[in-house]
Amino acid sequence: MLEIDEKTLAGLVGRAIARQRVRCELTQEQVAERLGIGNEAVSRIERGIVIPNIERLVALAEIFGCETADLLTEASARPEDQARHLRSLLATLDSDDRQLVMGVVESLVERLARG
Repeated sequence: MLEIDEKTLAGLVGRAIARQRVRCELTQEQVAERLGIGNEAVSRIERGIVIPNIERLVALAEIFGCETADLLTEASARPEDQARHLRSLLATLDSDDRQLVMGVVESLVERLARG
């Protein structure tokens, strides 16, 4: 099993939270208000200084209108989680752009597989 240290995990989860917040066009202040915490607490989470507990992750997912797992899968090294993350990214694109991205990914995989 791949191991990831807590500091790295906190950073990855924090960046995922920040991306979801920006996607929702919310400020850190707005998120802090909805959570009932200070602005600095949201900033510390997003910067990976502290890692939110499960209760806080669930609340953040509710605010962002996403699955709690979405905030964690970006930090995962499991291919299944990475595929889920890619699927959510692709879902934001129109058909032509999805085909473009898929072509780029397929070309990269082929090239990297050759070593």
